[in-house]
Order: sequence, then C-alpha cells, then structure tokens
Amino acid sequence: MTAPLSPNLRGALYMTLSMAAFTLNDACVKLAAETVPLFQIVFLRGLGTTILLAVTVHLTTGLRFAMPRRDRPLVIGRTLAEVGAMVAFLLALTNMAIANATAILAALPLLVTLGAALFFRDPVGWRRWTAIAVGFAGVMLIVQPGTDGFNSWSLLALLAVVIITARDLLTRAFSPSVPSMTVAVLTAAAVCLFGGIASLFTPWVALGVYEAALIFAASVLIIGGYVFGIMVMRIGDVSVVSPFRYTSLVFALILGLVVFDEFPNALALTGAAIVMATGVFTLLRERMVTRAAARAAARAGITPSTPPHG
Repeated sequence: MTAPLSPNLRGALYMTLSMAAFTLNDACVKLAAETVPLFQIVFLRGLGTTILLAVTVHLTTGLRFAMPRRDRPLVIGRTLAEVGAMVAFLLALTNMAIANATAILAALPLLVTLGAALFFRDPVGWRRWTAIAVGFAGVMLIVQPGTDGFNSWSLLALLAVVIITARDLLTRAFSPSVPSMTVAVLTAAAVCLFGGIASLFTPWVALGVYEAALIFAASVLIIGGYVFGIMVMRIGDVSVVSPFRYTSLVFALILGLVVFDEFPNALALTGAAIVMATGVFTLLRERMVTRAAARAAARAGITPSTPPHG
C-alpha cells in the first residue's frame, strides 16, 4: 500500500499544477491571438472565467461581498492593478517569446521582497539585498537592452512585474476578514469588463472551433491555477513549496520550443537561471530567518514579532 504524500509534497505538487495551468493559459492566449484580437480574447476568457469561478465559489464557500470599510479602497486598488498587469503582460506575451516573458515574471518574489522592505519595513539583511541585486542583473540578461536581441515588449513585461508587486503589497494590507475568493471573482469580472470595453475599438472576428476551444481552455486553466494556488496556501510549509513556482519557466521553455518554435538565446537562459537561483535563495533564506526567530523566541519564552535580519 502506497504511503500518503506528506503535506509539503502535496503542496509542491499543487504549486507545480498551478504553474502548469497558468503557463498553459498563457500559451492558449498567445495561440488564439494569432487570429483573434487580444481584447476580444480578454473579454471572452474573462466572461467564462467569471461565470465558472462565481458558480464554483457559490457552490463551495459561498459568495460574501461584505468587507470592512477600510479594505474597500484596497480591494479597488488591487483590482485596478490586476487589470493593468494583465494588459501589460498579455501585450508583452503576444509579441515576445513565452519563455522570456515567463522568465521576467519570475523576478516577482525578488521585487515583492524589495517592496515589503520599503513599504512595510520588513527586515532584509545584506544576503537578501545581494540576492535582489543579482536577480535583477539576471533580468537584464533576459531583456538584453542595447543588443540586437532586445525586444521593446520586454519593458512591458517588466512593467507587469512592477504592477503585480503593487497588487501583492495591496493584498498584504487586507484585513483577515476579506473573503479571498470573492476578491478573485470581482477581479475576474473587472478584467472581463475592461476587455469588453477595449474590444469595442477593434473589429471583432468570428470564432472558429479552434479559437473557441483555445479561449474556453484558457478560462478553465486560469481557474485551475487559482484553485491549486489556494490549495497550496492551505497545506504544508509555504516556504518549502514556494520555490516550485519556478517550474513555470520549465513549462514555458517546453511550450515555447514545441508549440511556438521559440527558444531563448544563451544570455537569456543564463539570466533565467540566475533569477531562479536568487529567487529560491530568497525564499529559503526567509524560511531560515523565520525558524531562527521562532527558536530564539522559544528559548526566551516570548512570541516572535519580526525575524532577524538575514
């Protein structure tokens, strides 16, 4: 009889499935955008996502729209940031290699660590500051400004990372009583609304079975990414499973080569490896300093507040 998976192994599996779903969603959008206007895709995918997600939440936890007054501007700001990040990333994705766009997005944990230090005064020691600096050097190897391989759409991917960081910092400021799945439904509806308005400025095209299947698949996959991502947060040690978010780059490299006949050059691959390594180090370092703080607090008989600098 096979032994059950430990919580951390299940968490790693769920994180990997979440990254696979999000990356496959990106591939579906990129394929559909070859023949269908981007914002028509955004609207149709958003419509499918909103309906499927709202029904799922209603049948499971139930939709709860009540939230503290102080959180309402934060939810609005987060929603606007989600829309802005979506526009920037999808425009970049449809005009550059999927692996390069995904590799730039992999810098997100580094930028969130930087933002948390600047805005929430999280303690960040010299090791993690060094990892952030080295990680952004890796991003520059992917973007390659000033070279023949430079793609100006890379700047939009970088902008998407900055906006997503703002989104995550706004999310961190939420009160515990804010229903996360309701926020997800509201976000999907806002993306759908924006896509519908933006699509009015370009002619719509009739969908064939192929295009309709791609957009429907993208709607299902993006929900799968959300659901598996939430499951990750409910089991295991987040600091253990978080490094598995970098499997998205592996999936993007495979899809880029097999589906789009794209493969990053040596500089971009080196940069992607650097970003992955520094991101994993940052996550593991966070785990180490948190455990050190817990051990020190246990010895002193107090409850830890913030981890030591690391």
